[in-house]
Amino acid sequence: MDVPPAAAAVSVPFQERRTVRPVPAPPAPAAPGEPAEAVDPGARGRPRVTELRLSAFAGHRRAALPLGPLTLLAGPSGSGKTSALRAYEALARLGGGADLGEAFPDPGACVPERARPDAQRRRGFRIGCTADGPEGPVRLDLAVQAEPELRVVGERLSAGGVVLLETALRDPGRRRVHAAWHTAGESTVTRAPLPDDRLGTALLPLRVAGRTHGQRKVLAAAEQAVVALRSVFPCDPRPDRMRDAVPVGAGRLLASCANLAAVLWRTRAECARRHALFVAAARAGCAGAVEDVAAEVLGDGTVRGVLDRGDGLRTPLGRLGDGELRHLALALVLLTGPGVLEVDPAGEVPAALQTLTVLCDGLDRGLDPAQRAELVGLAARMCARGHIRVAGAVSDPAAVAGVDGVTVVHLGP
Repeated sequence: MDVPPAAAAVSVPFQERRTVRPVPAPPAPAAPGEPAEAVDPGARGRPRVTELRLSAFAGHRRAALPLGPLTLLAGPSGSGKTSALRAYEALARLGGGADLGEAFPDPGACVPERARPDAQRRRGFRIGCTADGPEGPVRLDLAVQAEPELRVVGERLSAGGVVLLETALRDPGRRRVHAAWHTAGESTVTRAPLPDDRLGTALLPLRVAGRTHGQRKVLAAAEQAVVALRSVFPCDPRPDRMRDAVPVGAGRLLASCANLAAVLWRTRAECARRHALFVAAARAGCAGAVEDVAAEVLGDGTVRGVLDRGDGLRTPLGRLGDGELRHLALALVLLTGPGVLEVDPAGEVPAALQTLTVLCDGLDRGLDPAQRAELVGLAARMCARGHIRVAGAVSDPAAVAGVDGVTVVHLGP
């Protein structure tokens, strides 16, 4: 990975872990019986992350993971599936304006295990991504010092072979990095300090005037990278938290899906077509007859989810198995959008120009073969439309091999 010179001081030597050579599958068709316009022809123009680079992060070294609309990471326990998704989530948080402490709550775990400290006892890690969109591929690379204190030591934003932003930590005694961004005016670059605990790319709109062609190029590339990283929903349904009745609230689904019943109370009445698709997914993933999935308000003002069996019997979701609950929660996530999920989209960019990205570690956890097949098929159909992208991890790659629209990335020794 190309990193700023100052980043080289962060020692990260360790052994090669993996080689990634995925073969993307062709895009999936629209859902059967749905109109052709359900597939968004403008999806390719939306900013989207197409590669995640883990140059030196946890158990990864020089790993470049291509990301399609639906990407599933596969490999044995310890191959780095979870750490890869955590790196993606951290970049998303930084793109949204979070500081390093929020993005990396346990920075020591991000440092490669065999990394030796340098003469100043510093250790760190390096990650990056490529965001594709109207500006073409835009590369963002970041070097972070984790020890003795968390701070950015180098960042680079580039497009078309031109370095648009470069930062470097030159004075460890000051809480800032030296930044230089492309100008292409009377002066080729503009230099100024930036905080050492934030992503410089996300700060550029506040610093760049946009008067010259070069400055406008910098702003366009930075916006594309930030928009591609925003609107990320890390999802890990927790059946143990989904069984109880919950207060009726605003209905934004939490990452744990603990408030699934409250969200059902809202979404069931918002879009009949999507709710019908959700009921069909529930019918395929739950035992017994399913005529509807509803929410009912109890006497204490709380709400619980129920399966309507069609013969007068309503089964509370609390009586379902763990696999059934995870299947229901993930199906609902795939069939909804940022307005329902607990995400932080780029408010200054129209929703039509953004793509929701769902991160799901253990996508197939607790699911039987029929549930897994239904869920992966639903994910492929929804991702093909362009409004949503999914990056998840699975334990059994053979179970999803050959599914149209799925890119399987194998991680291993």
